[in-house]
Amino acid sequence: MIISFNCFHSRLAHADDEIRKPRWAGSFYPAEASELLRVIDNFTKKVKKGSINIPANKHLRALIMPHAGYIYSGLTAAHASVVLRQNQFKKVILLGPDHRIGLKSGAISNVKAYETPLGLIPIHRHMDQLKVSHDLFRTIDPSNDMEHSLEVILPFLQRYLKKFELLPVILGNTNHKRVAEALLPLMDKKTILVASSDLSHYLSYDKAIKTDKETIEIILDQDVKRLMEKENCACGKMPILVTLHLARMGQWKPVLLHYSNSGDATLDHSRVVGYTAIAFFGDLEMKKNNQDLNKISQAQGESLIKLARITIMDKLGMKVEKSYLNSISPPVLADDLLQTKRGTFVTLNINGQLRGCIGNLTPRGTIVEGVKENAINAAFHDPRFNALSIKELDSVEIEVSILTEPKRLKYDTTEDLIKKLRVNVDGVIIRKGYANATFLPQVWEQLPKHQDFLSHLCQKAGLGSDEWKKSSLEVFTYQVQYFEEEK
Repeated sequence: MIISFNCFHSRLAHADDEIRKPRWAGSFYPAEASELLRVIDNFTKKVKKGSINIPANKHLRALIMPHAGYIYSGLTAAHASVVLRQNQFKKVILLGPDHRIGLKSGAISNVKAYETPLGLIPIHRHMDQLKVSHDLFRTIDPSNDMEHSLEVILPFLQRYLKKFELLPVILGNTNHKRVAEALLPLMDKKTILVASSDLSHYLSYDKAIKTDKETIEIILDQDVKRLMEKENCACGKMPILVTLHLARMGQWKPVLLHYSNSGDATLDHSRVVGYTAIAFFGDLEMKKNNQDLNKISQAQGESLIKLARITIMDKLGMKVEKSYLNSISPPVLADDLLQTKRGTFVTLNINGQLRGCIGNLTPRGTIVEGVKENAINAAFHDPRFNALSIKELDSVEIEVSILTEPKRLKYDTTEDLIKKLRVNVDGVIIRKGYANATFLPQVWEQLPKHQDFLSHLCQKAGLGSDEWKKSSLEVFTYQVQYFEEEK
């Protein structure tokens, strides 16, 4: 079994600067593969598997695991063996807290594989989708990636799952809802989410047990608000919050697998650290109505258009008729869907000609906030046009676009690229180095031929019009719901 595992990973060939090397082998866990396997297997043999009540007809969707030195948290981490088996998952999304950098967002090590003493783990291709959300996930050089919270988990996953690809993310003090929404499309049937976290730090043994018991109850109750407010409860609070947000969306049921603290291993009860393993079970598919929940109604779209116009009028110092204000239903704008974070664009046209268009591909705020911000930007800050005047406003037709999350488009040749781009369906982002640009799907109406569409898009990015023919551009696609103002 070990031989076949090593043979699989030996086929991976990457330059050293494309591999995130193990930094904590020999301190948190053994550096020699044989000794590492022996230690993990010894912990695994001590796990009492029959005592865990696994929900019937449900499937494993996520895990919380500890990331301390194995002599302290190894037994708790080994309880993952109760629910993991060989080749059960093809992809692992591994979330760990930032202990060393001070991140205000998420971070991704810019590598092709992670390495442990048990071999290489390839990075999954879906990493490209996270890189698109550059305001949410920044890339870091592997030489600067000293985080242990991901690395320490990996040997257990390698031992139990054998073959899988990895999506590793370090989380700072970011927005857990936005992270969860970015990960949601990646949670397919063969994917497991693993949140790396220890519990309370450096309390006395009895106080730690009391505090950790409360934290575990909060997690089992999926009480996001209480977890956010609780102090010294979990160093991986952010990964856990992301997990709980997804669990609530998918109606996953959490099950406690094990609890311990460092005092159980060292017998020093003066200052201990707590550990837990919790599994989440649910349906293989996220709730089917999630897609429907992301569908904006015509009434909501019309309210967003009116919101954009009122925002521009207010900026111009114009009086807004009470009847027009009353035509926007406050409950519509307060709807949960319009309070989610999505990319938005606002486009202004006069007599069918563009008069301003500004937006953001990745969300910086809620849909309502994005429409208000981009209405101002399209009217007054589009560098291609002078600021909109009061006289022009009566002639302006407003269009609001709500975007899906961009996804990378894989293609081999220019012919393949043309074949895969869908006219009137796909918005397109191109990127080469620092040059990038996008066209909304509506642009296909003016440029219905693939060659013209791509040539103009390259020019917009500051590239040669035939750059898409000469080099391999990074291409991302997204879809749009858009609403036009009726004049």
